Amino acid sequence: MLWVYQKLLALKPSHKRLIFLGLDMLWVISAFFIALKLVGRAPAGFGLGGTLIYLSVLVPVGVSLTVLMGLDRIKLNAYEMRAAKLSAIVASVTALCGVGVSMAWSGGLPEEVLAVFFMVLMLLLATSRVVMREVVLAIYRNGGNRKRVLIYGAGQTGRQLAAALSTDDAILPIGFVDANPTLQSLVFNGLRVYAPARIRDLYHADAFDRVVLAMPSVSAPVQAKLARELRDIGCEVYAVPAFADMMEDTELRRRTVPVNSAALLGRASLSLDLPAVTETYCGKSILVTGAGGSIGSELCRQLLSSAPQCVVILDHSELALYTIERELRELMTQMPDGPRLVPVLGSVTDAVLILSVMRAHDIDIVLHAAAYKHVPMVEHNPVEGLRNNVMGTRVVAEAARDTGAEQFILVSTDKAVRPTSIMGSSKRLAEMLVQDLASRAETTRFSIVRFGNVLGSSGSVIPLFEEQIARGGPVTVTHEDVTRYFMTIAEAVRLVLLTGAFARGGDVFVLDMGEQVSILKIARQMIEATGHRVRDADTPDGDIELVITGLRPGEKMREELLIGSDMLTTPHPKILRAQEQCPSQLGIATALARLRRAIEARDEAMARAVITTWVEQEGREGDKDLMVVMQNEQDAS
Repeated sequence: MLWVYQKLLALKPSHKRLIFLGLDMLWVISAFFIALKLVGRAPAGFGLGGTLIYLSVLVPVGVSLTVLMGLDRIKLNAYEMRAAKLSAIVASVTALCGVGVSMAWSGGLPEEVLAVFFMVLMLLLATSRVVMREVVLAIYRNGGNRKRVLIYGAGQTGRQLAAALSTDDAILPIGFVDANPTLQSLVFNGLRVYAPARIRDLYHADAFDRVVLAMPSVSAPVQAKLARELRDIGCEVYAVPAFADMMEDTELRRRTVPVNSAALLGRASLSLDLPAVTETYCGKSILVTGAGGSIGSELCRQLLSSAPQCVVILDHSELALYTIERELRELMTQMPDGPRLVPVLGSVTDAVLILSVMRAHDIDIVLHAAAYKHVPMVEHNPVEGLRNNVMGTRVVAEAARDTGAEQFILVSTDKAVRPTSIMGSSKRLAEMLVQDLASRAETTRFSIVRFGNVLGSSGSVIPLFEEQIARGGPVTVTHEDVTRYFMTIAEAVRLVLLTGAFARGGDVFVLDMGEQVSILKIARQMIEATGHRVRDADTPDGDIELVITGLRPGEKMREELLIGSDMLTTPHPKILRAQEQCPSQLGIATALARLRRAIEARDEAMARAVITTWVEQEGREGDKDLMVVMQNEQDAS
């Protein structure tokens, strides 16, 4: 079959035209003899001479009409209703020429013979091309390595997409999926419509390679929710606009092809293995800080399915807050008994605002995801980074304690482990003050969840690489040997929510994230996934260049998730509880007092000194050594 496929591809257009003309000549002759045989009323003495007279007219006319109508230039995979109409015109005009011969010759054929000739010729012209079309497409399908696509949406856009892809050499549609029960089990374009519940079975049966969302009329939040559910199964998900929208006067932009998350994680996704957490949040009043960020917004989406009583979303960015509120309200239109949604525009460093919000809405659970996380940006703006990440965490955590909230969960990062940057140090100090509050809390359970890089989050390497590839490069990597832990947004958020179910107070939870992944390898995979070649010393004629820029201030070669080696198990085997030493109350209080003075004075040098001293002294036992260091530093300044 592969040999035939290669031979068909090697045929020149002129050779294909000659094949079609030869076949059409054969069909004219065959139709003439079939008509004579079926009617059986040729006049006496008609014989060979009469046959040659008719064929000398019918064959040239038929072939000429084929050329005139362009039937010999129409590709088989594009042969459809309009081309079939042209075939009917060729057959009818050829038959009329035969009628003209009969009228001019007294010994001509009766009209019945020519009527049958017309019908037989039309049938041969059309069906032969349809049959050849199916044969050639079957050869192409078996000879080429076509991607199998499941089309989600059996409406107009989905059927148009299936019709377009049915003639494509690289993509093979295998069926539709639609939630409309009236469409399920029907067949469009030769493809069956399945119920959404069948997707998992089809995926595990290896029936398709990717899913294409062909539902442009469905709102973006609903499509995003559906895409997340499909990605949790493990599917590659793509979306197409309405075909009419392609005619809009908008700029066409190159888009990169997303890389399969499993290839980037270096392990299987855990999203399906992490249990649900509905019971923990059902009927609760919940505050999500940093709700407009990558993690915060996904927390809000997943919380909706847990049926909370109220969700307060807080962010200092007006645009981010507006965007997530609009998306959540659109999702809630499908929830008749959805929670009360309260948007709050403000900063976590505003103690009066935070306290009033928590009291006004009787907050039960606080999910603290607000933080400045971009390492170089915080390195250049240390005072604001420390104000937001450390003092902001203190404000929200103390408000949770003072209002008697049940739980406070801090979203932290692997950069807090033995930090080398201001951002990492700020998150480590935030962890310490939460652990300190946990050691003295009577009502509120304080806990921390720590994880690595999140695929696709704002400011991460994946969106950066996508943007650089879309521009045609170069793609920048800081160092050839840099590695990072990666997890999906779904995994990160589920881990945060699970903390609420497992927390006992003062816990630090981490996810078993497998092996670290090379950033250089990710860059190469993303370039190659778009069909481009990497341009480097080995392939100087490649498409997109890879450039090594050098480590930026505060960046590590490798990240870590644990400060110590002691680990405790949790009810889930992939989630671990770190056993870490609780900081002293006096030490935390002293460090925060000096840090507050540095921030109020906007003294970057003092702020850096406080952070450096605290991180270096973290492992010392007792308050005396720490106080001596702080006093010496104060005297020196």
